[in-house]
Amino acid sequence: MATQDEVKHDYHLVEPSAWPLIGSIGAFVMAIGAIIYMRTLKGDAGITILGVQMNAGPWVLLAGLAIIIYTMIGWWRDVVKESVVNGDHTPVVKLGLRYGMILFIASEVMFFVAWFWAYFHTALFPADLIHASRVETIGGVWPPKDIATFDPWHLPLLNTLVLLTSGTTVTWAHHAVQTGNRSGLIWGLALTIILGLCFTALQVVEYGHAAFSFSGNIYGATFFMATGFHGFHVVVGTIFLIVCFFRALAGHFTPERHFGFEAAAWYWHFVDVVWLFLFAAIYVWGAGTAAH
Repeated sequence: MATQDEVKHDYHLVEPSAWPLIGSIGAFVMAIGAIIYMRTLKGDAGITILGVQMNAGPWVLLAGLAIIIYTMIGWWRDVVKESVVNGDHTPVVKLGLRYGMILFIASEVMFFVAWFWAYFHTALFPADLIHASRVETIGGVWPPKDIATFDPWHLPLLNTLVLLTSGTTVTWAHHAVQTGNRSGLIWGLALTIILGLCFTALQVVEYGHAAFSFSGNIYGATFFMATGFHGFHVVVGTIFLIVCFFRALAGHFTPERHFGFEAAAWYWHFVDVVWLFLFAAIYVWGAGTAAH
């Protein structure tokens, strides 16, 4: 006779977990901290503790962020345990995980559509800003007058080559894990991580040489929001790959069980494709008088 604990289906019924509650508390605390901090930037005095005027916003914000990071580490640690130790990720479960990752990337695509929309809304019809009394600022042209843009064939091109190369190395790692080549998986991941860090470093250098600022002009706002959020996704993807690298060293991935890495590879390819659109639209098509 079957025991009471014997699983008779292909689905994973997760154990009760405190992580959703802890994560929601962290998000709430972080939101409150952000509100306090932004109101202080607008001129609010902050709070008074023992007669001392204090701006608690940044500290509350960091506390919430720390709780969220702690939740991510603990929650994903449990997911890894469910897969590697408990063997709960059956083919049906892995199919659901794949659908979930696909939908997540689709939501990320729409996130970047918003920033491209903001950029093209102004870039294609700069004269329409006359109705907002801003045509004097940008001169009715795009890029706006007095804005010295980046030379697309200098650092932006180098960054493009770096990111495209990282796409080939992560594909190498993906092929390696599918064929059971653990050494190729580790080396491919290591090279991808190095290239991702190089991209981030070059982006920081590029920002340091920007001839325009974030505030005060629509070009800087749309440029830094689009490329900045892409840079944030590169950082997240790099952390994703670093976790996969240590999991590969621990022997977690096999030709039959490696969705954790596969999801990271999908995410990295998404970051690659978004950058190609950014490079073509903002750096090349939107180039004006390049900064020296």
